Amino acid sequence: MGKFVITKRTNGEFQFNLKAGNGQTILTSEGYTTKAACLNGVESVKTNSQDDNRFDRRESSNGRPYFNLRASNGQIIGSSEMYESVSARENGIESVKKNALDSIIDDQE
Repeated sequence: MGKFVITKRTNGEFQFNLKAGNGQTILTSEGYTTKAACLNGVESVKTNSQDDNRFDRRESSNGRPYFNLRASNGQIIGSSEMYESVSARENGIESVKKNALDSIIDDQE
């Protein structure tokens, strides 16, 4: 089972990482000014991750695939790591879809 790990950055902002059951981070959020906003971001991932159209498949300037998960308003909710291949990126997207819905929240702040 996956989990959303909430932490506080050195600048005081909150963020979450969605981790797969094996502990690998599969999605990282932006920084939020409040914990409540961060928790809303978690709920947004749970909702939006079930719609494949919300995944923005991209390629970095050095050619490495990655993705952003967007809310219905177009705002980026979370971003992936850089992958070595398009198929690895697709596996990452599937992992987010699978893990987000039932993930627990691990508040480490």
